[in-house]
Amino acid sequence: MATRKKTTLRAPRKRSQKKPKSKFNRQSIFAWFWKTSLKLSLVVFAGVLIYGIYLDSKIRSRMDGQLWQLPAQVYARPLTLYPGMALDKSEMIAELKLLNYRYVQSPRRAGEYAQSKTRIEVVRRGFVFKDGPEPEKRILVEFKGASVNTITLVETGQKLGYVRLEPLLIDRIGTNNAEDRMMVTLDKMPSLLIETLMLVEDRDFYQHQGVSVMAILRAMVANVRAGQTVQGGSTLTQQLAKNIFLTRQRSLLRKAQEAYMALIIDFRYDKNRILEAYLNEVYLGQNGANGIYGFGLASHFYFGRPVSELSAGQIAHLVALVKGPSYYDPWRSPERSLARRDLVLKLMADNDLIERHEYDVASSADIGVIKRGAMGKQTAPAFLSLVRRELEEKVGGSEVIQSGVRVFTSLDPVAQASAENALAQGLTDIEKARKLSGLEGAIVVSDKRKAELIAVVGGRDVKYAGFNRAMDAVRPIGSLVKPAVYVTALEGDYNLASILKDKPIKLKNKSGSVWVPKNYDKKYRGSVSLHDALSASLNIPTVNLGVAVGLDNVVTTLNKMGLDKVVKPYPSLVLGSVSMSPMAVNQIYQTLVSQGLYQPLVTIRAVTDGAGKVIYEKDERAKRVLDKAASYLTLYNLEEVTKTGTAKSLTWRVPGVKLGGKTGTTDELRDSWFVGWDDRDLVSVWVGRDDNKPAGLTGSSGAVPVFASYMKQRQGKSSRLKMPNGVVMGQFIAKTGQLVNDTCDNVIKLPVKKTQLASQKNCAEKNIKEIPSWLSRIFG
Repeated sequence: MATRKKTTLRAPRKRSQKKPKSKFNRQSIFAWFWKTSLKLSLVVFAGVLIYGIYLDSKIRSRMDGQLWQLPAQVYARPLTLYPGMALDKSEMIAELKLLNYRYVQSPRRAGEYAQSKTRIEVVRRGFVFKDGPEPEKRILVEFKGASVNTITLVETGQKLGYVRLEPLLIDRIGTNNAEDRMMVTLDKMPSLLIETLMLVEDRDFYQHQGVSVMAILRAMVANVRAGQTVQGGSTLTQQLAKNIFLTRQRSLLRKAQEAYMALIIDFRYDKNRILEAYLNEVYLGQNGANGIYGFGLASHFYFGRPVSELSAGQIAHLVALVKGPSYYDPWRSPERSLARRDLVLKLMADNDLIERHEYDVASSADIGVIKRGAMGKQTAPAFLSLVRRELEEKVGGSEVIQSGVRVFTSLDPVAQASAENALAQGLTDIEKARKLSGLEGAIVVSDKRKAELIAVVGGRDVKYAGFNRAMDAVRPIGSLVKPAVYVTALEGDYNLASILKDKPIKLKNKSGSVWVPKNYDKKYRGSVSLHDALSASLNIPTVNLGVAVGLDNVVTTLNKMGLDKVVKPYPSLVLGSVSMSPMAVNQIYQTLVSQGLYQPLVTIRAVTDGAGKVIYEKDERAKRVLDKAASYLTLYNLEEVTKTGTAKSLTWRVPGVKLGGKTGTTDELRDSWFVGWDDRDLVSVWVGRDDNKPAGLTGSSGAVPVFASYMKQRQGKSSRLKMPNGVVMGQFIAKTGQLVNDTCDNVIKLPVKKTQLASQKNCAEKNIKEIPSWLSRIFG
C-alpha cells in the first residue's frame, strides 16, 4: 500500500484590511468645487458683462439721441406794444388774463401785474421768441385815451420803442404715443423744486453711484417714524431707468435690472444730465388718453403757469404726486392730496428749505388747482385744423413735427374769443328773436395788412373739433361777388357816377333757357349811378354792368383776387351763383381791402426746432393783381354800404366806428353772408343751415348782427381808407354822371381817377347844350 504524503494544512491568507482608494476625497472635492465655482462665476460674470454691454448699448441709443417724442408746441401771436398803438387798456388786461398773469399790488416776479387808471405795470415773462430769447422785464405801460402813450423799463427809466408779451400756448400737437410732456432744461427749473424732490426721493443723489443702500435704510426709518411712506428707497437714477426702459411689473428680476441700469447710467452720464432727464420723464398725472410727464407740463396741467412761477405750496404738491399721481389726484381725492402735500411741506420746513411763516401760509391754503383739462383744451379747433394742414405742407410729416418744434402762428387770442362769443351768442339771439331753430355759422377773421388769419370759428359749438364750416362749408355767396364786377368796371372807363340801366331784362343762354333776374325789392328805378347800385346791392344794374364789361373779365378778376376754382362765365355768376367757403370769401376780399395786393392767407409765421433754429419762416410777397385806384374806389363805395346801404344798421349797432362791408343773400334766404372790416380786421361771416333748408335770413338780418357783436367785443377801430395818388375828388352831375369842373352847382362829389379828368366838362357849356333838348321835349 502506497504511503500518502502528509500534507500540511496552512491557514488561509488574510486579505488586507486597507480600504480601496476613493475617487473623491476632501481635498479633491474642495478643488472641484472651487474650480466649478470659478467656472460658473466666470460664466455668470461673462453673462452679466455681456448683458451689461447690451444694456449699455440700449441706454446710450436712447439717452444720446432724442430721448422722447416731443409734441409740437403751437403759440398764438405775441402782443407787440409800441407808443401810438391803437390799444385800449382793457384790451391789454384781457391779454394778460389769457396769459394767466396774476394781479398784485406791487409786481416783483414774472407773471405779475398791477394797474391804475391809465397805467399797467407788468413783469413780462422771459421767452424764447423765433428771433431769439428775451429775459423777463419789468415795464410800465401808460395809456392816453384808447392808445399806448409810453413804455418804460422800470429798473432804469429807459423809454422803449416796443415790447412784446410772450405768446399764448394754444395747443400741443401730440405724438403717436400716449405721453405728453413739455421739455424744460435744468437751469429753468426752480431750485426749491429740485431740493424738495431730492429731499423726499433721493437725498444722496450727488454722492451715490446710481444705487444707495443708505437711502434704502434711511427711507425705512423715516417711513416707520411717520407711520406712512414719506420717502422712497429707489434713487432718482433707478426711477429714471424704470420709467424709460422697464415695465411697471414688480419683481426681483426687474428690481435687479433697474439697479444694474442705474449703475450704468450713473457711470455714463453727468449727474445734472440724469437729473434733467428725470425731471422731464417722471409721470405726474393723466389728461384723458395722454399721460402728463415731467414737471414742466405738470405745472401747466395743475396750476396753469410755467414751472418757474410755482409757489412753495405748488412745488410741494407736484413733488407729493411723484409717489402716486392717481392715488393723490387732487380732483378725485382732494383731502388725500392735501394731506400728502402738507406732509411734504413739513419736510421742507423741518429741513430749512422754506421759512416757518412760508410753511404756515402754504399749509393753510387749499391746493388751488385749475379746472381739470383746462390746460389741454383746444382754444381754437377750427384754426388749429388749418395750422395742421399748413404745418404738414410747409414743414413736413410726423418725424419733424414730433421733434419738439415750436410753431408760431398768427392767432390773436382776444380776436378768437370775440369771434367765438359773437357767433355762439349771436345765433342764439337771432333764433330767439325770429323764432327759428337749427342755425349754424362760421367766422373767419384776417389781418388786413398782413394777410394772416387771426381767428377762425368753424361752427356754433366753438370748441368742437369736427366739421370745419369755415374751411369746408362751400355755399353760394350771393351778392358778395358784386364787388368783383364793379372793380372790373372801374379798372376800365367807368367811374362811381356812371349811369346804369335798372329796367326789366331777359337773358337767354346757349340752351335756350331764359333767365329773368329781379331786384330784391322787386322795384325798378329806370337808371341809377354805379355808386348807388353797389351801395343798395341792386341786381339788374349789376347784371347789365357784368355783361357790359364781359363775364370772362369778371371771372379773371375773381381768379386774380384768389378764387382757385374754375367758374363758368354765366350771367347768373354776377349775382352770386358761384359757391365758396367763408375762408375763400375772406381771401378774395383780402385782396380788395389791401387795394389790389394779393397774398395767400396763412396761419403760420415761423417754425423753430428744439434748439431754437428757424426751419421755416413766412416769406410771402404781395403781388399787385388789381388796379390800386379801382380798388380804392370800390372800397370807398363799400363804406357807403354800412352808412346808407344794406348794412346801414351798423350805424347804430356799432356806433362811432367807421366800417366797410358787403352783404350777401342767396335764393330762398338759404344763406346769409356779410364781409366787413374796420381799420385792422377783415371778417367774413356765414349764417345758414347744414341741411340747406331756407334759414329765413338776409345778409343784413343774419350775418350783420353777428359781425356787429364781434366788432363791439373786439372794440373796433374806425377804418382809415387812404386815397392813393392816382385818385382825386371830382364833381358829377347826378342825373347824367357827367364829370364837371368846380364852377357847377347842384352836383355830387365822388372820388375819381386822375386819368378821367380829361373828360371833365364846363358846367355852363353843359347846360346850354341841354336847353334845346329840354325845349324840344316841352313842345314836341
